[in-house]
Amino acid sequence: MRSEEAAVQVRDPAAVPRLMLSIAIIILLWPGFRLTEFDLGVLFDPRNREIMGKFIATFFPPEASADFLRLILKATLETLAIATAGMTLALLIAFPLALVVTRSLSISRIGPARGFAAGRFLRLPARFILMFFRSIPEIVWALLFVRAVGLGPAAGVLAIAVTYGGMLGKVYSEILESGDTRPTLALLEAGSGRLAAFCYGMWPVALPELVSYTVYRWECAVRASVIMGFVGAGGLGQLMELSMRMLNGGEVSAILLTFFLLVMLADAISAMLRKATA
Repeated sequence: MRSEEAAVQVRDPAAVPRLMLSIAIIILLWPGFRLTEFDLGVLFDPRNREIMGKFIATFFPPEASADFLRLILKATLETLAIATAGMTLALLIAFPLALVVTRSLSISRIGPARGFAAGRFLRLPARFILMFFRSIPEIVWALLFVRAVGLGPAAGVLAIAVTYGGMLGKVYSEILESGDTRPTLALLEAGSGRLAAFCYGMWPVALPELVSYTVYRWECAVRASVIMGFVGAGGLGQLMELSMRMLNGGEVSAILLTFFLLVMLADAISAMLRKATA
């Protein structure tokens, strides 16, 4: 009798729904794998393994000549400059739009207000702008700006500014909305303006999360600026593209090591800023 009761207690009542959900997910994913022509067997084809093996063998040792290291240093500084300048412009786009679309800063939340209709009228186009900016990948923006301003870092800076401005604005508004809004509400009820309510009510509460996400996005911007180098936006990406064309594995591995060090740098900066704002 006790063994039967123990078996009943051990049995997971949600096992069947979970199994059915897993089967449904597999059924839905299968057409996607078919459409993408995904085939792991291609990686293990003897000819492909031989080609990849020969190319990877050229990665060692990494290129360490003085001339190439100078090129890497110049390209790294250019990549960091692209990412940082792009993020600075993105912040100038994101913060005002985030404040506009954040409903927790709306005075009409605490009661009837004259600006209710105007607030709704402003929030709608602001949301549309954020959606439009982030809906187009940065690589596409880079291609457009290359046509507008020519080859070089300026196209990468503008592409990151527009795309990341849309991303940051959306996430900033969500961070502000999901945090503790009681101090902000109290300030608004006491007659404070929206900007003062944000500075004294929301900013201190949301600052650590805002800083953490901003640094993470800066790290993403570094990687994005590398990718945009393949379309002529300068930096490490352009150097990588040239090395890949020449099938110079030593140069490629040296550039990949540089990518890794940049990610480590971003992680260290993020940890430092989190401690400073905690």
